[in-house]
Amino acid sequence: MALISPFDIFYLSSRYFFLRTVWRIVFPFQAISFADFFLADIFTSMSKVFSDLERSVCRMVHRQVATIAWFEADSVCGSHAVAIPIVLVLPYLFRLFQCLRQYKDTREKTTLLNALKYSTAVPVIFLSALKYHVFPDNWVNIYRPLWLLSGVVNSLYSFYWDLTRDWDLSCFTRIFKFSRPNALSYLLYGRKWVYFWVIGTNLILRCTWTYKLSSHLRHNYLTVFAITALEIFRRFQWAFFRVENEWNKMNSKQNIQLSTIDKPNDEQKLLDPNGYSV
Repeated sequence: MALISPFDIFYLSSRYFFLRTVWRIVFPFQAISFADFFLADIFTSMSKVFSDLERSVCRMVHRQVATIAWFEADSVCGSHAVAIPIVLVLPYLFRLFQCLRQYKDTREKTTLLNALKYSTAVPVIFLSALKYHVFPDNWVNIYRPLWLLSGVVNSLYSFYWDLTRDWDLSCFTRIFKFSRPNALSYLLYGRKWVYFWVIGTNLILRCTWTYKLSSHLRHNYLTVFAITALEIFRRFQWAFFRVENEWNKMNSKQNIQLSTIDKPNDEQKLLDPNGYSV
């Protein structure tokens, strides 16, 4: 209620900007801004949160709170419901459509490669959901190996993209080299161990989905909560370096523009009566 309140309380301008950005994410009919895909990337890390929210609302609507249906996996709001993988995949589809929109506007092929990255999450989600809708033998012999393969591909592809594109570390060749660092960069990002930490933890947390290989951990609520919280932490950590990379790009563009403006062209040199610059 506070988020959609029309009154000038609780940071109205920020709430309006947030809701407008969410609208642009769901309906990418306009050019994609940094805020659009930045928030959409964060939403991909919150897919499990959105799925739990959908299940909670579903149980309240169908009056399954504090009833025996809460423990029935085959109920309309149970863990086998078709709505769960649909809600899980929506943030990735939104990000996928954003990449396609960016390609339409810029014709940069890297946006298609980025779209491919998000498309690799689709088979992971739906193959995982198939476990509850196919025979056990088919799951073990056919769908489980496909799920493992798609999970590995998605994790490694995403990890590679984080390093080379989102953070622009260029496979460790440009690590720790920032032009004109600000105060925060000087205090934090100038320390090499921070980068080794974020690279190592990012790779490990990209592979936390492997906990589902254990039937004990898969249905342990504390484990699921911990994994979800760790993903939010990974994305929070990712955000610092993503913003830093964007800040560096903006600075480099400004420097190029200034150098272009300051540098006289051939016509100006010919018109200069002195023939030299003071």
